[in-house]
Amino acid sequence: MSDAKIAPNLPQWMLDHVHRYLSSGGTDGHMYDAKLPDGQPITVPALLLITTGRKSGEKYLFPLYYGTEGDSFIIVASKGGAPDHPGWYKNLLANPLAEVQVGTRRIPVRARTVTGPERAKLWEKALKFWPPYADYAKKTEREIPVVLLDPVN
Repeated sequence: MSDAKIAPNLPQWMLDHVHRYLSSGGTDGHMYDAKLPDGQPITVPALLLITTGRKSGEKYLFPLYYGTEGDSFIIVASKGGAPDHPGWYKNLLANPLAEVQVGTRRIPVRARTVTGPERAKLWEKALKFWPPYADYAKKTEREIPVVLLDPVN
């Protein structure tokens, strides 16, 4: 991960989270204490996703909330309901091979966007680990991609 750059234009709270995660080697930051829009506290699992930039070819690091499906990780390309997909998702479309840090573990993964009944099932799981995804979906006309990160050997 040392060769990965922190993604540009992250808000300060995300930068603080990434620095805490990295400086602790993943012992602090994996479980992230957040607040839901209504102010209720929630603890959400967070991973660090490293993608290859689709234009630059450089490695970029993004902090994301996640869930699990077997040995795989569920991430959601919500961008808070913005009209365009997040950069990390566009990077994965161009090059699905990536790496994650989950707690103290670093794992090579292959990303795939799920569709149909699999998407519906994993979307429901995503709403359990981060309920605001439902509101984000109402803010945008795009279907928010649900991505499964499958470990590779």
